[in-house]
Amino acid sequence: MRRSHLAIIGAPLDLGSGRRGVDMGPSAIRFASLGPRLETLGYRVEDCGNIAVEQPERISPGAADARYLRQIAEACTRLAALIERAVARGQVPLVLGGDHSVAMGSVSGMANGFRGRRKRLGLLWLDAHPDMNTPDTSPSGDVHGMPLACLVGLGPRRLTHLCGWAPKVDPRDVAVVGLRDVDQLEKPHVRASGVTALTMRDIDERGLRAVMEEALAVVTSDTEGFHVSLDMDAVDPQQAPGVGTPVRGGLSYREAHLAMEMICDCRRVTSMDVVEVNPIIDEANRTALLAVELVMSAMGKRIL
Repeated sequence: MRRSHLAIIGAPLDLGSGRRGVDMGPSAIRFASLGPRLETLGYRVEDCGNIAVEQPERISPGAADARYLRQIAEACTRLAALIERAVARGQVPLVLGGDHSVAMGSVSGMANGFRGRRKRLGLLWLDAHPDMNTPDTSPSGDVHGMPLACLVGLGPRRLTHLCGWAPKVDPRDVAVVGLRDVDQLEKPHVRASGVTALTMRDIDERGLRAVMEEALAVVTSDTEGFHVSLDMDAVDPQQAPGVGTPVRGGLSYREAHLAMEMICDCRRVTSMDVVEVNPIIDEANRTALLAVELVMSAMGKRIL
């Protein structure tokens, strides 16, 4: 990414997750010196604080098949508006989650601006899970398993039509990297959606470089740029133990850094979110520290 004015935005949302703690992710990442370290790369950094989020102790979860749907939609709408204002000021948004449902706000805010210019936004989704459940298929009713489905137009209208329109991204412009845990009823959604789904088997057989080259070709073809949505559970839990939904067999430390370095090299990143850091189950803030390292690689830090 060219040297830019970055806007750090916290989204301390854990309503979409069945496990508490990811609402403290933004604080943990900030505590790991994200802002000061980005400044060493030459960026101007403005921390815009956190969006307002309802606390689960004070509200009803609502329908069991999509818990806290209304409150999540409202928080994501606030986030989308803040993203749009940051972009209007010439800033590059960097969103700190929170559970992965915050990506509906991040991507909606970016997609709104692209739509106004009749441009297409690509989406690179790095995750152990495809997040393409709907209330009809979700085994838990947790909305953090639904955001990518909603962004491509599949799911509850209140979430698919954030900001009043859908879909936010064309499935042909979406690549998911690192998949290794897909619910049985979710698989047909992934296969039929048109998104490019690249699993850990693809990485095992072809290598991370070849898989990332394919993913980057998808998200940059006929688009004006792409948003990066990094769920820290894409990384193996030996390296990132403090995540909302850990799954063995993920990206190694070096594979994760290579992915970020290749993202930076293509110079088409418009915005980024980093989600699912859970300090409650972390070890001495290891996962937040790794999140900062990966953001640094995505933003231009190099070995030499």
